Amino acid sequence: MPNELASRLEPLVAEAVGAAGFDLDALDVQQAGRRKLVKVVVDGEDGVELDQVAEISRAVSAVLDEHEHLIAGAYTLEVTSPGLDRPLTRPRHWRRARFRLVNVTPEEGSSYVGRVGAAAENSVRILVDGEIRDLRYADVRKAVVEVEFKQPPADELKLLEADASGKIGDGTEAKEESR
Repeated sequence: MPNELASRLEPLVAEAVGAAGFDLDALDVQQAGRRKLVKVVVDGEDGVELDQVAEISRAVSAVLDEHEHLIAGAYTLEVTSPGLDRPLTRPRHWRRARFRLVNVTPEEGSSYVGRVGAAAENSVRILVDGEIRDLRYADVRKAVVEVEFKQPPADELKLLEADASGKIGDGTEAKEESR
């Protein structure tokens, strides 16, 4: 069963991806005809470049070949980085989305759109209708980046940059990310 196989392969693949300096975001194994499709989604604090995907692919392929008895047959390996439509589920996702518009669906209440500011381990600052709010990740049901076709308004960026020097509502320091 592919899901059981993914569970057995995950620690091996995560170790190979981690050794390359990246994080394993997702691992999926599906039957594709006579072969299995092993899909590995990787990410890093600064994203993943094409050359790095190739390097990770070679490392994961070597690990899978070393443990071919687990796969028991031919497989196709696909290594990718997450797409723009990936939900923001971890603090590093929020840090990478800094200054971007996000559509937030809270656990309670109506969805809204805001611009991401500084992110900490348990919460993020978000600019909604000209007001900066602290948003605890635990209070978010779903959040995804909105596609923008023009530059963000300068006044919004100034507000978020000026706010970045303070502490987030959960008392932790915001992690700055250089752009």
